[in-house]
Amino acid sequence: MTQMRWLELLSTVRLGSKKQSTEQARSPFHKDYDRIIFSQSFRQLNRKTQVHPLTQHDGIHTRLTHSLEVSCIGRSLGMLAAEKIKDELPVWISPADVGAIIQAACLAHDIGNPPFGHAGEYAIREWFDDASHTDFLKDLSLEQQADVRQFEGNAQGLRLLTKIDYHPNDGGMRLTYATLGAYLKYPWLSKTIESQGDTPASKRAKFGCYQAEKDILKQIADQLGLIQLGEYHWCRHPLTYLLEAADDICYALIDLEDGIILNMLSYEEVEPIFLDLLGEFSIPAELSMPYTTLQQKIAALRGRVMKRLVDEVTTAFAKHHWQIISGQLKGSLLQYCAEDIEMGIDRAKNLARDKIFEHPQKSGLEIIAHQSLQHILDAFIPLTTPNKTLSFKDGRLLSIIERFGARFSDDHYDNIMQVLDIVSKFSDHQAYQLAQELQGNKVGFF
Repeated sequence: MTQMRWLELLSTVRLGSKKQSTEQARSPFHKDYDRIIFSQSFRQLNRKTQVHPLTQHDGIHTRLTHSLEVSCIGRSLGMLAAEKIKDELPVWISPADVGAIIQAACLAHDIGNPPFGHAGEYAIREWFDDASHTDFLKDLSLEQQADVRQFEGNAQGLRLLTKIDYHPNDGGMRLTYATLGAYLKYPWLSKTIESQGDTPASKRAKFGCYQAEKDILKQIADQLGLIQLGEYHWCRHPLTYLLEAADDICYALIDLEDGIILNMLSYEEVEPIFLDLLGEFSIPAELSMPYTTLQQKIAALRGRVMKRLVDEVTTAFAKHHWQIISGQLKGSLLQYCAEDIEMGIDRAKNLARDKIFEHPQKSGLEIIAHQSLQHILDAFIPLTTPNKTLSFKDGRLLSIIERFGARFSDDHYDNIMQVLDIVSKFSDHQAYQLAQELQGNKVGFF
């Protein structure tokens, strides 16, 4: 049975750079973290939807605060998992190094998501699915059409990390291969629309790389020694399972916390789920203290639950290390934890889906979000056609998109991807305000 080797999987070599650092204060993986956190793309997450579009409540999670929290959980998972498999790791790697790799990858895990969360992804996909827009796809290959018709935040993130930010078309952020490997939740290309039948835009198969970056994907996979499963399709980096667990833990628990703040859920609905997830861990003292607020109670419960989940997930990682290193593990690590954990996480997700995701307040804002992106694409995608004769209005629109960095050429696919690069970086409020202006409404809502 083929196995990946930690020696290659923990590579400190940087994409696009041959220089080896001798700095003592920071490891190469700490540098990855710093490069991501100082990037413009990361800052743009500040007013991007995690769950609730265009929210004006300061206590609600955005993509940025979510990413910071996921990176904290990821660091803990990485350090503890490394302690539990230390005999399998190279002698030069410390648990802190493994923690830093996952911390950096977690920090970047949402960096390619468009404004308005998943509603934004669906709006982009559905715009290109519209029969009236097929002319913009006719000179693209089926594979390129698949990219734009199923815009994917994960693939967009790889594009930002490796091609757009810092060093355009020359390594991007120039992160280590270890961090890039841990980031790649889906190390394969998109499937063609035809191969997926009549699957709705919101249900199409996830992927992690566009056609434009397939050579970069191969370079990452080759450097790390990932096991190839098909054409431009590799198994996951082992540390990706820990990144995925960190993300699942945070959104499953914290979505409920936000729901209480927004009065979509009551504390009484959430408390039993958290108590069941504690297992044998003791109940926090805050629950029986007088004058403790609901926020203090739920925070105490969430912290205690996360501690248990970190221990359980890392135990599962160590227990199934052979399957992971062989590219054989199916599903997520949470499925290999104690049965009550998978059930508890599912209960949390189901409650969020029923009471939060379908809440009328959220649905109304998502319609606004959807229409905003549709208006933006209506304005700018027609400009991507090579050698297009421009009207006065087209010229004004072109000057706007060029201010954001677009430089169109004879490559129609590349032109479309440039627009998606720009649009995906917008915050919720930027996208909303631009859409209003494109409709002739200079003064926005917010």
